[in-house]
Amino acid sequence: MTFFRFLVVTLMLGSIANGAERPNIVLIMVDDMGWSDLGCYGGEIDTPHIDSLAADGLRWTRFYNNAVCGATRASLLTGLYCQQTGHRGDRWNEPKNYNRCVLISEVMQAAGYHTAMVGKWQGRDLAVRRGFDRFFGPNCQGKISYWNAVQANDFYLNDQPWTFPDTGFFMTDAFNDYAIEFLEEATAGEKPFFLYAAYLAPHWPLHAREETIAKYRERYRRKGWADWRDTRIERQQEMGLLPENATPAPLSRSIPDWSKDRRKDWQAERMAVYAAQISNVDRGVGRMLEVLRKSGADKNTLVLFLSDNGAAPNGGLKPTKSGFGFAPGANNRRWRKDGVAIKPGSGPDLMPGPHDTFAGYGIAWASTSNTPLRDHKQSAYEGGIRTPLIARWPEVIKQGGQLTRQAGHIIDIMATCLDVAGIEYPTEFQGRRPLPMEGKSLVPIFHGKQRTPHELLAWKCGRGRAIQMGDWKLVRPRDNQPWELYNLGNDIGETTNLATKFPDRVQSMSAKYESWRKHVGAR
Repeated sequence: MTFFRFLVVTLMLGSIANGAERPNIVLIMVDDMGWSDLGCYGGEIDTPHIDSLAADGLRWTRFYNNAVCGATRASLLTGLYCQQTGHRGDRWNEPKNYNRCVLISEVMQAAGYHTAMVGKWQGRDLAVRRGFDRFFGPNCQGKISYWNAVQANDFYLNDQPWTFPDTGFFMTDAFNDYAIEFLEEATAGEKPFFLYAAYLAPHWPLHAREETIAKYRERYRRKGWADWRDTRIERQQEMGLLPENATPAPLSRSIPDWSKDRRKDWQAERMAVYAAQISNVDRGVGRMLEVLRKSGADKNTLVLFLSDNGAAPNGGLKPTKSGFGFAPGANNRRWRKDGVAIKPGSGPDLMPGPHDTFAGYGIAWASTSNTPLRDHKQSAYEGGIRTPLIARWPEVIKQGGQLTRQAGHIIDIMATCLDVAGIEYPTEFQGRRPLPMEGKSLVPIFHGKQRTPHELLAWKCGRGRAIQMGDWKLVRPRDNQPWELYNLGNDIGETTNLATKFPDRVQSMSAKYESWRKHVGAR
């Protein structure tokens, strides 16, 4: 046992002897969900259990991710910018610089926490070899069917391949079931626990059960993307999420007028299935909260809920008979492991949802999901990098329904978890010397205090790069394009480029970006 591990275990045993109960943590992350989809962020999708977290806790209006799945997970688990872990930030590849980082799960496990995970794991090693006592989910890069395996050994239970049942499998339900199993196991034990639930929903393909889709079908046939966007903006203003003087991003001119669309039933079905995917997650959150309540662990459990990036625009605006209705080059997914052929395309004659379809909901609905932000997944504009974040911790966050406008970043999650658990970030761990953590704890904000903010936050995304300092944000949408400057204080939609008005600020912030780029190793 290293000196560090001996020290933390000694401190842990001393705390237990003195009757101190260390807090539990449940960290829930969804995949490709837009900023405004939840009811508590202005959306019309039914999310009563997630909304209850907000009613009892705290919502962030400015919290940030890395614009794409793997990059966000790399930062969440390590407290580092994704490039420091060996992740480029523009692909789905897993971190490779293992000697330079340590995971939340590893540090908390070494400090005496029971650790468990369900869902999307993008590591090179199995999750149980990186600090998780229990694991259920796919050890893959998201080659997805919600209804069945795509390839052999897709799913693992702990360190063993998991055998799919002959009938009845649905991925989100399976994640919910194992999250409950692991949580009941943890609450019955004597250790504090850390549960990480990393859902794939509502990431494409659009798969859901008919009974879940049905209640949304007429909702989206009655009103289209522009009308629902306007409704969301009104609700966000009523909630205080969106100040009245803030300028939302306009809909892209490429998005057609809903009233003129001749395939409304198909368009509505796409959003209905997407909404059903989020409802499936909400049911799981409700079941987890019920386990915490029944066990008496809810008061001393921090629950965090967020998304890994903005809504994904894949899926097109018109029906297609080729590909899979979400992006070119998808023909490598023609067959599932069980030999069932995936029907190519998506349209009125091939509605999304069933097991033999593969579709996305397209840029129009993705723009509604991201209301009032600009652009989508993989972009350095706010629609790519801003996420909802909800925190509930009854013993600490005493007044529910509150908002905070203090900016935070996905790199802050590890610092927060360690702070909550009373664990020091290690300078040496199992022969590794991890880089100093970049994140800062959110705990002062839980207590209603103003924390010392990051001097800057920066991004190198699949589409663009950005740096943010206070309300000022510099964005370069493509490497061969000039920097754009926005004041997020009154221009949340990034509609008015102030670069020519403030050239000195552009110059100083671009120099800061270059220093950050070299520091983290971004290309």
